[in-house]
Amino acid sequence: MESSDTGLMSWKLKEHPKLPKGKIVAVVVLDGWGEAPPGPYNCISAAHTPNMDSLKQRAPNRWRLLKAHGTAVGLPTDDDVGNSEVGHNALGAGRIFAQGAKLVDIALVSGKIYEGKGFKYIQQCFDTGTLHLIGLLSDGGVHSRLDQLLIFLKGASERGAKRIRVHILTDGRDVLDGTSIGFVQTLENELSELREKGVDAKIASGGGRMYVTMDRYENDWSVVKRGWDAHVLGEAPYKFTSALEAVKKMREDTNTDDQHLPPFVVVDEEGKSVGPIMDGDAVVTFNFRADRMIMIAKALEYDDFDKFERIRFPKIHYAGMLQYDGELKLPKHYLVSPPEIDRTSGEYLVHNGIRTFACSETVKFGHVTFFWNGNRSGYFNSEMEEYEEIPSDIGITFNVQPKMKAIEIAKKARDAILSRKFDQVRINLPNGDMVGHTGDIEATIVGCEAVDDAVKIVLDAIEEVAGIYVVTADHGNAEEMVKRSKKGEPLLDKNGNVQIQTSHTLQPVPITIGGSGLAPGVKFHGNLPTAGLANVASTLMNLHGFEAPSDYEPTLIEVVEE
Repeated sequence: MESSDTGLMSWKLKEHPKLPKGKIVAVVVLDGWGEAPPGPYNCISAAHTPNMDSLKQRAPNRWRLLKAHGTAVGLPTDDDVGNSEVGHNALGAGRIFAQGAKLVDIALVSGKIYEGKGFKYIQQCFDTGTLHLIGLLSDGGVHSRLDQLLIFLKGASERGAKRIRVHILTDGRDVLDGTSIGFVQTLENELSELREKGVDAKIASGGGRMYVTMDRYENDWSVVKRGWDAHVLGEAPYKFTSALEAVKKMREDTNTDDQHLPPFVVVDEEGKSVGPIMDGDAVVTFNFRADRMIMIAKALEYDDFDKFERIRFPKIHYAGMLQYDGELKLPKHYLVSPPEIDRTSGEYLVHNGIRTFACSETVKFGHVTFFWNGNRSGYFNSEMEEYEEIPSDIGITFNVQPKMKAIEIAKKARDAILSRKFDQVRINLPNGDMVGHTGDIEATIVGCEAVDDAVKIVLDAIEEVAGIYVVTADHGNAEEMVKRSKKGEPLLDKNGNVQIQTSHTLQPVPITIGGSGLAPGVKFHGNLPTAGLANVASTLMNLHGFEAPSDYEPTLIEVVEE
């Protein structure tokens, strides 16, 4: 990667010896579209998807599977499900970087988390203020992990935190609905042990992740406002003397699942909040994943914040578990340094004359831009790139309108392709993931059918310009929507009903290539059985007529003489 005569970085890619330049390449990411055996809980196989089915018939030369979870995308173990953030990081970066959970694990085990500037910054408040921790209470490993929170609680108390308040966001999305009760009990047990050691440690507020605090991409600021009122102001429509009572009672009384629980605060015997955030306090958002922490981070950090009326803006020392946006430097203080993803494929291609169009709707727009570009906001070169965001529907769950904006996204891609202004047109179709997360099987089937229709729109446009298509996915979800026993049988709840799974999966994802612009003799390698999402970047560079940098994961394709 170094230029031998100047010692400076060279962005120049070598021309591919067998593949031509100048072909328009469409990259279609089907979010949450894994591969699993057919069955009633596989919404992809249950859906009518003639276009994807026809592509699948081209295996093994033009259709194959990729790993999209665990170590293949930089997560600690192969028991860790993939997610959209790390999936798009890998797709764009072409290499495997240690990701959020793994970075935090390393920092906690080594103790380095307590030696950095971020911890020392919040530690300045320990003598006279309260340490507040805000984040997702879950062991799902997508946004946060309960074991990491417990370790950090112990470590912070040993290093001077005398008063601790935890503000919990219940999951039921990356884990089974109903498990939040157990997570709260586990946390309460840990806090009880801390109290026995003289630390004033309590849960102060909470709510469901999809209704309180954890919105993303500025889709619905009212979600963050509800969290602000509960965590910072100590105000919420529901008040309880314990968090365990809150979660149990609200699930029963409001007939609401974990992820949509309304905001609550824990109060003392006099009915006062036990833990509003005040001047002189320290605050840590303990999620390691960025996308659903950026909005609350802005509210906690920005003086000129104007998205909602904060009522009170306490003077605090705030740090994220990681820095959630490297371009915005948000937040300024953080406990663990994020992965430094450099030299992404997008940046290389722009430097080599590839004009790029990227598009999705709000809920996944950041994935084909920010995450694809290595956690970097904005353009590499605004004259060479165009990003278009289609607003997601606000105020509804996606099973209400399961087609989402798939067709609109596809039409934007079609127009970009037919304009011939761009060399790469990159989109994300969110339905398999976003509708799958609702647990509504019938709606998810409808969503998958909309995705299939959208794929056809893009592929038809590619044929019109004699281009190339690459269709893949970032992780599984819609293909496995039931919780299973170790024997593979659907699990039942106490009422005999099947337990629906709303989380991501460990399943592989497909990738398929084609188009009349694809050079004769191009086929998938037969000798990369463990290839993952990071191998896609080299493949795309080849299809644009370039060889990939030597340290990128190997290309998935070869050119054989026919």
